[in-house]
Amino acid sequence: MTAILIIVPDGGMLFEAAGIADILMQANQLLPDAASNSPYQVTVATTQPHRVVHGVSGLNLLADHRLCDLDPTLPRDTIMVTGKGLTEEEGSSVVSWLQQAAPHARRVVSICGGAMLLAHAGLLNGRHATTHWRLLDTLQAKFPLVKVERGPMYVQDGEIWTSGGVSSGFDLTLALVEDDHGFSVAKNVAQNLVMFLRRPGGQSQYSRYLLNQASEGPIRELQAWLPENLNADLSVEGLAGRVAMSPRNFTRVFTRETGITPAKYVEEVRLNAARQLLEQTTQDIGQIAVITGFGGGLNLRRVFERNLQLTPTEYRERFCSRMLA
Repeated sequence: MTAILIIVPDGGMLFEAAGIADILMQANQLLPDAASNSPYQVTVATTQPHRVVHGVSGLNLLADHRLCDLDPTLPRDTIMVTGKGLTEEEGSSVVSWLQQAAPHARRVVSICGGAMLLAHAGLLNGRHATTHWRLLDTLQAKFPLVKVERGPMYVQDGEIWTSGGVSSGFDLTLALVEDDHGFSVAKNVAQNLVMFLRRPGGQSQYSRYLLNQASEGPIRELQAWLPENLNADLSVEGLAGRVAMSPRNFTRVFTRETGITPAKYVEEVRLNAARQLLEQTTQDIGQIAVITGFGGGLNLRRVFERNLQLTPTEYRERFCSRMLA
């Protein structure tokens, strides 16, 4: 048996652990000869004293073990950490256990914010890793030795695997199945569960700029003005003039209040507008590039590929409205 231990924190999204377990059990059913192909044996552990994990949805999960009852020095194939825990005490107990257990496991995996616990345990030092996009900056700031990857759904660096936000853990789990049992088994699992074996694009395809609004004042007013004026002079100098600031002071204030530079913010506003037009209209890509201030189709393509790992045409094929398909 291939022993998989999933550590689930209290107060998180239970479908992470449940979905991972279902994918692995589906793989077991599709293995050509389970007896000789090391089928997965999944167990769930929690820090909660009565083994009941309370989900953010209000549903509960009964774990197989309390983490404190498990010997960290026993050999395990894979240890998976879902979520980062809601309390410092819970996080500390998981980190301490991981530090002892990691040397005895073939793989250590994090889902979503679980990468923060792996980083606290020192397991990501010098390694490439990713996490939920909301935590990328925090991961990099708190753990400068981690080589943070901002685009992929998941990252493998040796025996350490990390995934982005929430459902990207399913993409990672399919990759584990492929790593263990080959492409054919992983493909059949994905087909049975109606999933992409390799999802196009990355978690970065979701724009963040609407979540970085200034609290009030001229910067907030400027942010409200921008989407309706994508072909105006949106250089730092032009924007600074609109709010009666020097370019240097404007850049400092804007970055402080939004967490992003003016140039990057403008690019994301334009990118978001282009995405909406690709999703909701039949206008050609050249027209969309002009409307959104990118000037031409080539520039629009470059921005899409850099930020989303998709061309505008590929994006439209994936995300256009069903009414237009």
